[in-house]
Parts: sequence; C-alpha cells; structure tokens
Amino acid sequence: MKKTPSKKTEITLYDDYDTTSFINKKKPLSLKDIGLKLPTESPTTVISIRLPNKMLNAIRAFSSENDLPYQSVIKLFLQKEIKRNKLIKH
Repeated sequence: MKKTPSKKTEITLYDDYDTTSFINKKKPLSLKDIGLKLPTESPTTVISIRLPNKMLNAIRAFSSENDLPYQSVIKLFLQKEIKRNKLIKH
C-alpha cells in the first residue's frame, strides 16, 4: 500500500515542479467548480470622511504606538462608541 504524503509535504513538493501542465486552458474552472462562493453583498462599504488634522494626527500617533493601521483604529473607536450607545442591536 502506497503512503500518501502529508498536506504540507504535498504542497512543498509542488514548489519544485512546473504545475502549469495541470491547467486545461480549454476548460477553465469557475469558483463554483472548486467549491467557492463569493458573498452576494460586500461586508464593507467604502466611505470618504473629512477629519480635522489634529484629530487624524492623534489617531495616527495612537495607531503607530500600538502598531495598528490607523483605519482599523478608527473602526475600533467607532465600534466601541456604537456599542456604548447601543446604536446597533446584535
């Protein structure tokens, strides 16, 4: 009985070989074919907001001190305030 390689071993085996021969250009696969489904609606929305320079600089300084992206910090601050004021029911 032939032993199958572990998932990690199998992945690293392909690092050393050209795998383009596995692709059939005449029959491209869709996401459905490989078992993936995209969400019908994006979980986020892009917005534009104007902030005073001092406020943005304070957020960026806080972000830098905590090694976080400043956009993420803004989202965290908003989430905390929304939760505190019970604006969204979960």
